[in-house]
Amino acid sequence: MTGAPPAAADTGALVPVIVEGAADATAAEVVRLGGVVDQQLGVIGGLRARVPAARLATLAAVDGVRAVTPDGELVSLDQEWGDDDTHEDEQASSATGRWEADHDLGSTHSIAKATGAENVWSQNDPDNGRQKLTGHGVGIALIDTGVTPVPGLDGAGKVVNGPDLSLDSQAENTRYLDGYGHGTHMAGIIAGRDAAMPVGAENDKQYFVGMAPDARIVNVKAGAADGAVDVSQVIAGIDWVVTNRASHDIRVLNLSYGTESTQSALLDPLAHAVENAWRAGIVVVVAAGNDGESGPQPLTMPAIDPYVIAVGSSDHRGSDNRDQHVVGAWTNSGTDARRPDVLAPGKSVVSLRVPGSSADVGHPEGLVTGDAAGRLFRGSGTSQSAAVVSGAAALLLQQDPGLTPDQVKGVLRANADRLRADGSPVQGAGVLDVKGAMEQVKDGRVPSYAQQHPRSTGTGSLDAARGGGFIADPDAGIPLTGERDIFGLPWHAATWAADSSAGTAWSGGTWRGTAWAGDTWVDGAWPAVPRTSASWTGIAWSDREWSRMRWRADEWSRMRWRDDDWSRMRWRSDHWSASGWGVAEAR
Repeated sequence: MTGAPPAAADTGALVPVIVEGAADATAAEVVRLGGVVDQQLGVIGGLRARVPAARLATLAAVDGVRAVTPDGELVSLDQEWGDDDTHEDEQASSATGRWEADHDLGSTHSIAKATGAENVWSQNDPDNGRQKLTGHGVGIALIDTGVTPVPGLDGAGKVVNGPDLSLDSQAENTRYLDGYGHGTHMAGIIAGRDAAMPVGAENDKQYFVGMAPDARIVNVKAGAADGAVDVSQVIAGIDWVVTNRASHDIRVLNLSYGTESTQSALLDPLAHAVENAWRAGIVVVVAAGNDGESGPQPLTMPAIDPYVIAVGSSDHRGSDNRDQHVVGAWTNSGTDARRPDVLAPGKSVVSLRVPGSSADVGHPEGLVTGDAAGRLFRGSGTSQSAAVVSGAAALLLQQDPGLTPDQVKGVLRANADRLRADGSPVQGAGVLDVKGAMEQVKDGRVPSYAQQHPRSTGTGSLDAARGGGFIADPDAGIPLTGERDIFGLPWHAATWAADSSAGTAWSGGTWRGTAWAGDTWVDGAWPAVPRTSASWTGIAWSDREWSRMRWRADEWSRMRWRDDDWSRMRWRSDHWSASGWGVAEAR
């Protein structure tokens, strides 16, 4: 142990905490300090305890302790990626030693059953009686950290690669692939399908299956191997989706990303971009944010935009009785002016794992007990909930391709189920019921649901859209700030906003006058182009050794791919490479 021991145990008020690491040594120290050990937490090698407030620093100094944080009814999401405090792992594997999807409330099998997707899959496509309603013909754009073709996402045509706009794009061994583990997790929830699964066996628990198993994922990579991304890259991705929507049949855009921009959605460029996608006929599904345990929080940008579908999480609390479910405590509450539209399951969701990814290495508690193949991983958050809703939207659009985004949003809200155990306004319209929504669509009873909100101009600040988080050059230490994109080019808000509204922001592989990708789709992907211009640092991109570059995000309090409350997390990738990139905080 480091640090001086206390002279005597403090008998004052005890503070409930979660301690990560050094469980045995910590347990002894808790008792010595006058505290109480309540529970061993094997998944993190730690424990839950109550400790005198004055002794927290002493406890944190025990050798091997990684973190000591306040505890509540739920384990804070920055503690565990999987957040499996209802012991779904143990229940799903206790009978046979093998993980059984039908005994795990976080499995996509259970989620499909709970939301009614399993019922929808058995219904016939009205335009093709040989097909079922499993997402056929619907392209779902995923702007995220890439998609790795792991089993379940490796079928022919399952994933097509749009442009890689990330900081990994210049190296062949990282291009399009998910070095972080987030995008693949989302893709599995949305449209995963085991290649060996026979047609019609979607509800067979032995196979992995997402919400819309026959939909196609259009992979638009924006986040690097540690999730590092600038808002200009995300906006470019949205614009690309709008420009190329017809060639890839894109009807849904999943955006499990948000910033803490405080400018109005009427001005914010990110809000303007998603509104343009919406008006172009694309259903935009956005995660509401995961900061709810910190107190009342507005929705993140662009979920706060009133046009899109903002998705919060429901928490099953270990029961398959939906009357027991509540709003996930991590969900951003929003305000009276803007709440989440709907909730969807987001607690300890089991989807596909990317071995060796940042999430995989940094969060071993996300591994699934009894998963002999080692292909599964847990994640909790509104990201997962948004992915569930994106898949549900694809099912509705297969049934009726003529539905507008406003109608999809309206019918999902109209058929959502109110939580009986939780009257919180954070639930919005309630929990996703895709079976009920499909019944309304099939009956031809869908009103216009035309939204009449004021439209964003997009003429606000790009720098404000970053919400206070900036990627920074690892060598020069220069953060990307101000009204400029990742190439350091000036941001002319009015010009960009007009082009984005017209759907002409991209021309071939060029966005805003700079080549970001190849001009055409070749062999299942939009090829990358060498970046010969300088970045915002003034250093030429061509001078980097991209095959060895690794990107690091040191401060995730404002730059996140919305699965965790990253305010206390510190990611380190120095053991991967001597060079890394970071996220700099505004001072």
